[in-house]
Order: sequence, then C-alpha cells, then structure tokens
Amino acid sequence: MTFSDILIKLRKIVRSINLESKRVEKEQGVSIPQLLCLQFLAEQKDYRTNAAKLKTFLNLNASTISGILRRLEKKGLVAKLPKTLDKRVTLISLTANGMELLQSAPITFQQKLSEKLQALPPEKLQIITEGIDLLTKLMEVEEIDASPIITAEEFESE
Repeated sequence: MTFSDILIKLRKIVRSINLESKRVEKEQGVSIPQLLCLQFLAEQKDYRTNAAKLKTFLNLNASTISGILRRLEKKGLVAKLPKTLDKRVTLISLTANGMELLQSAPITFQQKLSEKLQALPPEKLQIITEGIDLLTKLMEVEEIDASPIITAEEFESE
C-alpha cells in the first residue's frame, strides 16, 4: 500500500461522513450533532440534562452547543426549563416531538461503526487504535478538539 492509497482511504472516510450528515439532515431536518443531542437526552433520567453535560458528551465548545440547542428549541424538539430547586440552572428537556423524531431516525454511520468496533477482539481494536494514534500524530491534529462527528455546523458557529 502506498501513501496515495492511505490518502484515498482517508478521503473516502471523510466523504462518507459528510454524505451521511447531509442525508440525515435532508431526511430528518436535523444535523448529526443535533441528532446526537436528542439521543443523549433520550438516555437521561427524566429525558433532561444541562448544557454542560451535553457539551462534555458532544465535545463541542459552549457557543456551538448554544447554537445547536437554539435550533432544536426553535423546531420544538427540546425545551429549556428552570431547575425546580435552583432557578439559576436551566435544564434541557426532550419534548414529545423530539422523541417522535428519534423513533423515526435512521441508524447512523456512527452507531453502526460503534457496534462493529465493540464486536472486534481486543487485539484488533488495539491495532486500529495504534494506527489512528499514528495518523493523528503524523497529521499533527492531536490538539484539535474532537467532535462525535465532523459537520459543517461546527464551522458555521465558530
């Protein structure tokens, strides 16, 4: 395998992620980060959390999270509610419309890949991890903030 083969495979990966993102947005009307936000809320107790936990889960900056939540709230998929005992804290809650969208949402590329990676034997997972670590080092991207998925939305809000 030549270095050109590696670059082509990387371009295929990036392109497939971008195509997936566009497909989900066209079919569901939400971006992948918005969908991940809704999925995270669906897994929380009482279907709610605060913005800080969403920020940590999605590994995005606060302004990007604010934009995602603003768009989801505008679509009626989440609601911002004051915390019962501390009105200074705002909780983000999944609405019935948000749950309905989730139930009709397709399985994403990320979900499929996660399942396949979890099914791998530990030694194969270690090989992939070492290869990805080497690539990130060679590409000098170790310091770039990670996001669960690459989308244009990140660039628009920064």
